[in-house]
Amino acid sequence: MNVDGYTKIELQQQTRNEIISNIREYINFKNLEPGDKLPSERMLSDKFGVSRNNLREAIQTLEFYGILQSVPQSGTYLANIGVVALNGMISDILSLADPDFKSLVETRILLELKTVRLAALRRTEEQLEHMKETLEAYTVKAENGEDAVQEDLLFHLAIAKASGNSTMNTFMLTITPEIITNFAKYHVCDENQAFLGIGEHKAILDAIEAKDPVKAKEQMKIHFKSLYKYCYNVDI
Repeated sequence: MNVDGYTKIELQQQTRNEIISNIREYINFKNLEPGDKLPSERMLSDKFGVSRNNLREAIQTLEFYGILQSVPQSGTYLANIGVVALNGMISDILSLADPDFKSLVETRILLELKTVRLAALRRTEEQLEHMKETLEAYTVKAENGEDAVQEDLLFHLAIAKASGNSTMNTFMLTITPEIITNFAKYHVCDENQAFLGIGEHKAILDAIEAKDPVKAKEQMKIHFKSLYKYCYNVDI
């Protein structure tokens, strides 16, 4: 849903960046040094006039880049980093351009060619059953001509989880919401491609079930090659 021309995700990103800017200003105003403790989430959310959930998201972003450190049952502290470096890093974070849709899809492809091989080697019977369930949900919608984007991505997320690599799984979980949003926003592909994808997904699943990593990767490449050719009219 759009609000004044912005998507929900874009508004969330804007709010997060505003809070990050406020945190930087607070650190500079208070002359905080490495190891100094920030006020509690409740105090900061009141001071900035934002929800604690939004504040927590901004803090987690700064933690990801090593600027803040949260200690359970203690609080949030400024990491061991100088003020000049801190301001430079935060400026870089705020200036990061949001990835375009094609870049997100390309990143997804690179990740999935790795995760599908690992899934074929490491998947459990329980994980295999979950993949079958997500594929069935996708198949039902695709055969009925319904929007199956979420079911499609749930199938791929099930593969990422079965890879046993938590970092790759986290990356997939991070980029998936933006991919879903852009599929809807730009109406990428249509129900015909979704229907054609049933067989491609089944071939991927069969290779994983057979514990054949080479075949699994090859079938994933075929799937993405078909997707790109159909949706973008380009070869990969």
